[in-house]
Amino acid sequence: MTHDHDLVLRPSAAQTEAALNPPPGRNGGDLVVETLSGLGATTVFGLPGQHALGMFDALRRSSLRYIGLRVENNAGFAADAYGRITGEAAPLLLSTGPGALTSLAALQEAAAASAPVLAISSQIPTAGLGGGRHGYLHELPDQSASFRGVVKSVHTVRTQSQIPSAIAAAWESALTVPHGPVWVEIPQDILLAETHLPQVTAMDATPEDVVPRPELTALAAHLLSSAARPAIIAGGGVVRSDASGKLRSLAEKLNAPVVTTFGGKGAFPWTHPLSLQSWLEDRHTTDFLEDADVLLVVGSGLGELSSNYHTFKPRGRVVQIEADLGKLESNHPAIGIHADARLALSALLETVEDRPDPTAADRVRTLLDRVGERIAAQELTLEQEVLASVRRALPATSPSFWDMTILAYWAWSAFDPRGKNTMHSAQGAGGLGYGFPAALGAAAADPTRPVLAVSGDGGALYSIAELATARQYDLNVTWLIVDDGGYGILREYMTDAFGQATATATELTRPDYVALAESFGVPGVRTTPETLEEDLAKALTSPGPSVLLLPAVLRMFEPTHLGS
Repeated sequence: MTHDHDLVLRPSAAQTEAALNPPPGRNGGDLVVETLSGLGATTVFGLPGQHALGMFDALRRSSLRYIGLRVENNAGFAADAYGRITGEAAPLLLSTGPGALTSLAALQEAAAASAPVLAISSQIPTAGLGGGRHGYLHELPDQSASFRGVVKSVHTVRTQSQIPSAIAAAWESALTVPHGPVWVEIPQDILLAETHLPQVTAMDATPEDVVPRPELTALAAHLLSSAARPAIIAGGGVVRSDASGKLRSLAEKLNAPVVTTFGGKGAFPWTHPLSLQSWLEDRHTTDFLEDADVLLVVGSGLGELSSNYHTFKPRGRVVQIEADLGKLESNHPAIGIHADARLALSALLETVEDRPDPTAADRVRTLLDRVGERIAAQELTLEQEVLASVRRALPATSPSFWDMTILAYWAWSAFDPRGKNTMHSAQGAGGLGYGFPAALGAAAADPTRPVLAVSGDGGALYSIAELATARQYDLNVTWLIVDDGGYGILREYMTDAFGQATATATELTRPDYVALAESFGVPGVRTTPETLEEDLAKALTSPGPSVLLLPAVLRMFEPTHLGS
């Protein structure tokens, strides 16, 4: 009997010749870039450093496109966005110690948002591994320990022959749902040493599917089919698994209203008669979801932002589909189905029964009217007009990347993404500085569409150096900076909590962003709320990078969770 695993492909004569006579002048870095090419990577991000020079030297001999950013954390954000847009594991090349550690915040965001990032860092020479204090440049007792609580998996290489397999294993880990960042570290001497190993060709690193258990999907289908008031919460897992079409089919079959989380924007059509949109920070929406007798949660852990700051208390049965095992039933008891969203929704579609409900669309309209009345009563016309101007100016297929700023908080609830996988923000981990470098990564992934980045003036200062990157690679990113004179949302929070803000902490001295952009060779325009739509549309249709500065003090709508 012959088993599949007993079958070994015989090398061709050409492959044998290439193996026996590898090209001269290669080092350990070549094994890195050859493995990445063999896995299908085409673009890498990063920043060179002394210990990592073997990898950057090898880039000269490879077909990989390199996008170099000015700060490692920003390079991580760019790789994150590239992974979100393409669904591929985006390689991120870093140096040891300070260079590696500077990427941690970006990797935390990638982990929280399930973005596939393949971080490859150098390490001190092999002789220094093991926790001794040898005094090497950039030495840490255990560099990988700094990343172990952030990334999905850690892989430390100690010989050149381990490089291809370690990178392939990390690649598979990054792309196994839930996607996420992974960490590979390779000592400096391994990267620099000449190698006589054959060139790395095609690599096999196919991620395994996370398949739902059929008895659980059968039970879920029965509950949903017989429910009186079913509802659906669609999270980012629906977008990442490209399951938006299946979600729509299921919702229509069940006549179940759908709300999308902030990370799940685009998972369901915004103007669909069953769309509750994304008003999760609203008590009317919370009440509606609590009233569901069967609630299907797909691709969401129902964390703080998705549960109106943990005030949501479901009264009916909950069915939760989640690829991240640690999130399954972590906040609410449920029929937990550990599975990829696409596979689980496919299984439900095969077994649910049509459920007529002529009242579903009316109940959705009633809810949205109540939400609209609540917002209208707060006299927030400026904020609504600014967001509407952005929506009208941005092409429907263009992706947008939002920093942690008041306009983004509005967009989480009120912005129509007009498509799947088009709106992204840093709400996973909540760090500043995400918007602009992430937009650069998205523009590198798809240069055919203009990309929008939105930041406040405080967040903009985190990534201002990347104007040089935008210009160097001529990336089609328009950066809208809303200048309210400081950390606007923190100013609001402190005023609400303590009666006034600590001005020395929340008010900022800023540069002239328009002049600063122009000093990088990037066109800059000072706009107003009245001219924003026209100025933004013009910038987005002009090739290359641009900056729009909007001086405006925006306010948030009133929260509904504080009195609950």
